Amino acid sequence: MNLIAAVDKNWAIGRKNRLLARIPNDMKQFMNKTTGEIVVMGRKTLESFPGSSPLKNRTNIVLTSNRDYSVKDVLIAHSMEEIIAKLKEYPDKEIYIIGGEQIYIQFLPYCDTAYITKINRAYDADAYFPDLDKLEGWRVTAESEEQTYFDLEYVFCKYEKQ
Repeated sequence: MNLIAAVDKNWAIGRKNRLLARIPNDMKQFMNKTTGEIVVMGRKTLESFPGSSPLKNRTNIVLTSNRDYSVKDVLIAHSMEEIIAKLKEYPDKEIYIIGGEQIYIQFLPYCDTAYITKINRAYDADAYFPDLDKLEGWRVTAESEEQTYFDLEYVFCKYEKQ
């Protein structure tokens, strides 16, 4: 399984259920990696999308404790056991964990690759991604040249669990 996120210098990912920055090349990478695949998220992440609608051309799975939650074209799971069982139904698909904070934390032990866009700025945030630079067993295996979008500098990193 894969994790995919954009993080700031402090591994922050969001504030008030919104991304910290919208970088076109980051969005393009996200789209290229996840289109045609499985995306797993929490309820609040789905609700942060335009119209609270699922991402097109992907199998969207939401983990929520709310047993009454239902969204058209979205598979719902209410526990880790249930979602892991659902994911086994897609052996030929890549699985991308796309947030938010609690979902990343819960799925981290199941993942072996993380695609991280590191933004060289610190934001005021209330949601964070686990700091892979400090977690034993994770290391950067690929890193892009520094890129710029207006005044934002960022790099694409691929982390792998060793």
